[in-house]
Amino acid sequence: MNAHQTAQRDKLLKFLASSPWREGLSQDQFDRVCGDAVTRTFTAGATICLRESPSEHWLAVVDGLVKVDTVSADGRATTFAGVPGGAWFGEGAVLKGEPRPYAVVAIRDSTVAFVPRATFLWLLDNSHSFSRWLIDQLNARLGYYVALVEGLRLGDVNTRVAYCLAELFNPQLYPNTQLRIDISQEEIGRLTGMVRQTAYRALHELENAGLIRVQYGSIEVVDLEGLKKFALGA
Repeated sequence: MNAHQTAQRDKLLKFLASSPWREGLSQDQFDRVCGDAVTRTFTAGATICLRESPSEHWLAVVDGLVKVDTVSADGRATTFAGVPGGAWFGEGAVLKGEPRPYAVVAIRDSTVAFVPRATFLWLLDNSHSFSRWLIDQLNARLGYYVALVEGLRLGDVNTRVAYCLAELFNPQLYPNTQLRIDISQEEIGRLTGMVRQTAYRALHELENAGLIRVQYGSIEVVDLEGLKKFALGA
């Protein structure tokens, strides 16, 4: 193993040790995850998983930013979620063992962890604490998608951008998000399925409402509760 591979391995082990489901695992259980997990790096725009590809791994963003999306038969793209560093995702497809109903694409250069499905299912069978965490994860995921569907049906572009930002602060799904998010206006556009100019206008509407502060290469959330209420149309 060369120096780069060693550094990547150390980075993965540190990431796994800080993951929210780590607490409660025995050392043997954790050691198995560490032994089976691998990381891969992807440049911005690269496809991490194709739609309809086998769901052979549980995934996490070690660093970077990815999106989960799909394209309909008539070419319409829908982004289901943006996934920032520190977040695990894809558990539903792995549980069912079915082809992924979505694609996963890197928004920026990203490092992604892959845990084999067999290891994931073994943890589910052998760790009560992991099972409890997974139930909470799936419940949070369900709530996210219910609100997303409602937003897509009823919301305007400002609401969609607000929802995209607000959901990055879901403590169950995205535990590491800080109030200052290193994300560009172009990346917000990719996450929401908008052209950059439309995302730009929506962001500045939210800034004028006193909810966020738009900076070069980042967005600072000034009023998180207000942003959440705006995203829900409250």
